[in-house]
Amino acid sequence: MQREEIYDHLAQVYLGKRKDPESHKTRHFHAWFLINVLIALIVFSSVFYGLTAFLTRRTSFRDNIIFVLHNGLVRLDYDFNGHVAPIKFLALDAPAIDASHYKNIQFSIRVKDKGNPGPVKVVITSNKNETASHYIQGVDFAWQDFRIPLQEFKGITDWGSLKAISFMVESWNMEKKKGIILIDNICFSGEKGV
Repeated sequence: MQREEIYDHLAQVYLGKRKDPESHKTRHFHAWFLINVLIALIVFSSVFYGLTAFLTRRTSFRDNIIFVLHNGLVRLDYDFNGHVAPIKFLALDAPAIDASHYKNIQFSIRVKDKGNPGPVKVVITSNKNETASHYIQGVDFAWQDFRIPLQEFKGITDWGSLKAISFMVESWNMEKKKGIILIDNICFSGEKGV
């Protein structure tokens, strides 16, 4: 026996090596071919899915455009016990913005202490002294996000020049006569189609 035959024999006995090396190479080739096909299918399907997801969501990008009106938390303190002022409000100056390009005004709101204060009035005033309002209900201790369509504010005809956005509580509407209302993330959102 020659040295190669001895090695083949030992490999066959101890390692279970087959004598037909061609069948092993063929199986090895088929396995690599199958793995490469699977990898190609995974890459193709992920690229296809990503591209279709991008193209189908492209129209909704406009709905997510936001113009921030105020950075940070603001608070509206009110106390109608013994005060003659029937209204408490918090007015924020509107920046020079053409709000006609947006669909909604949105904000987050909650009360500082537990309890429902009653309806909160959102008032928008234009530079032409046009005023429109919308009431929101159900403000409580947990943060809530409100998105009010601008078309709800019927009294404003010129959205190109706003003066102020106000949050108001009225003593005759309040269940809780004293409290603090916290408001955050005040912005215009949802760009209108061009």
